[in-house]
Amino acid sequence: MIHPDLERPPAAGMLLIAAPALTDPHFRRTVIYLVAHGADGTVGVVVNRPSETGVDAVLPAWAPHTTRPHIVYAGGPVQTNSAMCLGVCRPEIDARSLDDTIAVTGSVVLIDLDAEPARLVGSLLGMRIYAGRAGWENGQLTEEIEQEAWYVVPGHPTDLLVPAADDLWFTALRRQRWPASLAAYEPFDLERN
Repeated sequence: MIHPDLERPPAAGMLLIAAPALTDPHFRRTVIYLVAHGADGTVGVVVNRPSETGVDAVLPAWAPHTTRPHIVYAGGPVQTNSAMCLGVCRPEIDARSLDDTIAVTGSVVLIDLDAEPARLVGSLLGMRIYAGRAGWENGQLTEEIEQEAWYVVPGHPTDLLVPAADDLWFTALRRQRWPASLAAYEPFDLERN
């Protein structure tokens, strides 16, 4: 049974953290930032899967403005030939009033990649580009959560800007209250334990 601190209702700005028992190779040990959740379903991006593709190879105008490393992240297995860009606004900027963006929650915005990057960069702490997304039809994610495939925890805007070398899966679980934080130490492969 999942600890109650790891079992909250999904909403924009929450993280889905893959439970160790989730063996699907697309999602094993992933952290997904939820961009939208409602009657039409759920959309998010995997925030801890850097690819080897540089932003300059696909969106050269955006490359110098993305958070280091300037690479595209593998956002999920759905629509992998399209890109989404999420940014984190500076504290003094109201995310709801920023042009060429859609406010997700708090200081997080979805950025229009057809916009002029230089117009936005001064308003942001950072931004990342994701190839593809993760998506669930209405009720599908709830079913997976009930099957204990995902931990649902509050996200921090800075989760979108974590360096590629950091283990966000471990960090996001570890920052939960004890005893829920112990889930961070569950072995990756129970058979090797």
